Amino acid sequence: MNALDVYGNRLRMRACGICTNETGILLINHGGLHDGDFWSPPGGGIEFGETAEMCLVREFREETSLEVNVGKFLFACEFIKQPLHAIELFFEIDSYAGNPSLGIDPELENADQFIKSLKFMRWEEFTSCPSGSLHGIFNFLDIPSEIKNLTGYFKV
Repeated sequence: MNALDVYGNRLRMRACGICTNETGILLINHGGLHDGDFWSPPGGGIEFGETAEMCLVREFREETSLEVNVGKFLFACEFIKQPLHAIELFFEIDSYAGNPSLGIDPELENADQFIKSLKFMRWEEFTSCPSGSLHGIFNFLDIPSEIKNLTGYFKV
C-alpha cells in the first residue's frame, strides 16, 4: 500500500513542527507524492484522543529520532491537491535533543516508505530549490528564516 492509498481521498488533520538552528530549518524529503523532491517540515496525522503537541512529539521521534519540546502555535495551512486534503497546524519547536536521523512512517511497509531524506536546509539553499519542491508555506515568505513570524490561516 503506497502513501497515496493511505493518505489520499480523505481529510487529514496534521501537526507540523518548525525546528530551526543557527543555519536553517529541519525538513523532510518525501518521495512518491508527486514527481521529484518535496521538502516539508516534520509532522503527521493527529490520532484520535491525541493532542497536537503529543502528535508532534511522536512524529518527530518516528521521522527524525529527535526528542522535542513543542512551543507556541504559529499558523495553519489548508492543502488541497487531489487526492490529498489536509489541515495543518504549525507549531514552533522550542528545543530538541539528539541528532537527526532518518526515520520511518509506521503506517507504510518498508518498501513503500516515502520519507527519503532529512536535513537542516540552509536558508541560502531555498533560492536554488526547483519550483514545487518546497512546502507551499514558503511561497508566503520573502525571507525563509522568518517562518516563525507567520501567523494566520493560509491556503497552499
